Amino acid sequence: MPSLPAGSPIPGAVIVMGVSGCGKSTLGALLAEALGCPFLEGDSFHAPEAVAKMRDGVPLTDADRWPWLDRLAAAVAESMAQHGRAVAACSALRRVYRDRLRERIGRPVQFVLLDADRAQLIARMTSRPGHFMPASLLDSQLATLERPSPAESALVLPAALPAAELRDRVLAHLGEVRALRA
Repeated sequence: MPSLPAGSPIPGAVIVMGVSGCGKSTLGALLAEALGCPFLEGDSFHAPEAVAKMRDGVPLTDADRWPWLDRLAAAVAESMAQHGRAVAACSALRRVYRDRLRERIGRPVQFVLLDADRAQLIARMTSRPGHFMPASLLDSQLATLERPSPAESALVLPAALPAAELRDRVLAHLGEVRALRA
């Protein structure tokens, strides 16, 4: 499996983003393993009330999201302090959410958007029993998604690719980012 040596000067954090069902957690876990750092599952930082809302098919508001983003950013910053880097999965659907994460993390962040069509997302969401996010909320997530602008330097990849290929593409991109920072 491709990996970067421990201590490689990659961006401080890699956040795999996108709507529910795009494969954030799968790719994030593979990247964390390859980079030798913790993987932070953004869903685990939601307040129980927010999870209950989503389970009931109610979209979250910004008031629900700000504390969640702050908890995740604090965990990413802590992981970076302890391990030098971190990988997280987080929907980060709007630019203001990504800006908040960047600000609160306080170190360089590389966002990776996994892009998928609605049919693929519905198929994935309906095949994962027990997840709190119902497929009925997909359309609200797609409506909320603000694709990263060129100024954000996010990497956009097709979610339909095999997870190992996605991992390899991100690692290659990080190598390019590392070369630019050297």
